[in-house]
Amino acid sequence: MWAASCLASCCAACACDACRTVVSGISRRSARIAYCGLFALSLIVSWILREVAAPLMEKIPWINSFHTTPNREWFETDAVLRVSLGNFLFFTILAILMIGVKNQKDPRDSMHHGGWMMKIICWCLMVIFMFFLPNGIISFYETISKFGSGLFLLVQVVLLLDFVHSWNDKWVGYDEQFWYVALLVVSLVCYVATLAFNGLLFHFFTPSGQDCGLNTFFIVMTLILIFGFAVVTLHPSVGGSILPASVLSLYCTYLCYSALASEPRDYECNGLHKHSKAVSSGTLALGLLTTVLSVVYSAVRAGSSTTLLSPPSSPRAGKPLLPLDKVDEEEEKERSKPVSYSYSFFHLIFSLASMYSAMLLTGWSTSVGESGNLVDVGWPSVWVRIVTGWATAALFIWSQVAPILFPDREF
Repeated sequence: MWAASCLASCCAACACDACRTVVSGISRRSARIAYCGLFALSLIVSWILREVAAPLMEKIPWINSFHTTPNREWFETDAVLRVSLGNFLFFTILAILMIGVKNQKDPRDSMHHGGWMMKIICWCLMVIFMFFLPNGIISFYETISKFGSGLFLLVQVVLLLDFVHSWNDKWVGYDEQFWYVALLVVSLVCYVATLAFNGLLFHFFTPSGQDCGLNTFFIVMTLILIFGFAVVTLHPSVGGSILPASVLSLYCTYLCYSALASEPRDYECNGLHKHSKAVSSGTLALGLLTTVLSVVYSAVRAGSSTTLLSPPSSPRAGKPLLPLDKVDEEEEKERSKPVSYSYSFFHLIFSLASMYSAMLLTGWSTSVGESGNLVDVGWPSVWVRIVTGWATAALFIWSQVAPILFPDREF
């Protein structure tokens, strides 16, 4: 017993030393990636609790306060929502605290980039505290998470538009035949994949012998938008590149698939219902990977060529990151410079991503109600994704035609 206690103490001490080493190694440049790591940790914790926490939560009286104990799935959903709420509040508080930070002399600039041991402790305490809240608060958070998830999907669209335009401008900027051929090849691959993907959608989601007019409408509407992308892009007045149009076409097709795959498993037009478990796992993994990549991309792009997170007064808005840090004697001069991106909006992205990840982990299909029953909300999930696809199309077309409609304005 004494040996086991000593071993546990040694392990705890080593873990603390390792944490201090990692935290002390987080520099100003790596702070954004550290926030991404904390967000990824929240996803791991949510996934683990989703799998193992149900038996324990059944014994907590203020959570299992029903006359009839709900099934296991209800407690799995509740655990994910509570971790998500703690994560959401953590990043929302940081977003509020960082409002108005304009230069690096602001004390809050150091708060944003440092104090990681305290941040991790606060994050852990906040997540733990969420498990002491009544079910009514969690139910309310579950409701607003659907709207927050929609906003996050729109942020994904803006980031994707920024990425594809930057990608296209970079390859065109080389002004060499090889890069023009590469643009054409990538565009053709995207269009071939898009058409093949849509063919599979018709096969799986419009089965013969069933009245699947709604699914047919969704797929045909996606094809019309894809055709519209090409027409607008290739119009002589626009003179755009086919690469952004092809990438956005593939993304809109993916959104259409994710919407159709979110339909209730007992819906006769959902051709994946016979493989619901495998499809759900694959869709969940892909959705979580997309979320993490989106958040990481937003963090990396925050100080680079994108102007989404960079305030107009920033000297690096629209400019690449400096490859090297300033030397020690110039640190004071550096602190007097404006910040390179909006800290508040940066944390807001993580807040919305917390809501979106909760919806992914719960399948958008359960609701924490006072009766403890599971309520199927698959159709809201479908429409969120469909509307996001339409919003993606509208934003892309607007980005192409706006400079023509308003030539005196800068876009």
